[in-house]
Amino acid sequence: MTTLTLVRHGETDWNRDRRIQGATDIPLNDDGRAQARAAAQRLRDQLPTDAPIVVACSDLSRAHETARLVAEGLAAAAPRVYPGLRERGYGAAEGMTTTDFFARWGDWHTADIPDAEPWAALRARAVATIRRVVRDARRQTAPVGPAVVVVTHGALIREVIRHATGGAFPSPAERLPNGSAHTLLVERDRLRLLDYAAAPPA
Repeated sequence: MTTLTLVRHGETDWNRDRRIQGATDIPLNDDGRAQARAAAQRLRDQLPTDAPIVVACSDLSRAHETARLVAEGLAAAAPRVYPGLRERGYGAAEGMTTTDFFARWGDWHTADIPDAEPWAALRARAVATIRRVVRDARRQTAPVGPAVVVVTHGALIREVIRHATGGAFPSPAERLPNGSAHTLLVERDRLRLLDYAAAPPA
């Protein structure tokens, strides 16, 4: 069994302004860097003390910088980068405010957005990459089992949680805050949700 913690990257200016980022590479702002350091501090108190820590992340800069700050705070090696952990591509919606998005396409989860990555494809990519990250981490630390920290993106984390819970969580009304951490247990290739940090809509 492997403990897997999914961390949403820290805030960017587009998060602050409620713009849709998707695959657009927007850097952290100062609040986002503070959130990354705070996430590392919380994880120090939560992660098992007898397991090596392996940090992995998306290749987008907001996740990569968050992961570097988390790894530093945990005294772990530099994060391993996996492009398969990047955010859902939102196609024509990238750069739009959420207000404009809702006015044009309606409900977030059923909107038909030109050139956006389908939700099913995102979930398949996310779960396959998470399994690869865990396998790589296990090989890296064998024979000792690792604690794995993955810094990634909101939509991808939601899909992993939905996969692990058969769609029960998170509810469509909940949001996953920047810097939040969500814990799963990986048994062979099965994912089981232990807890997640959600908040009501802003």
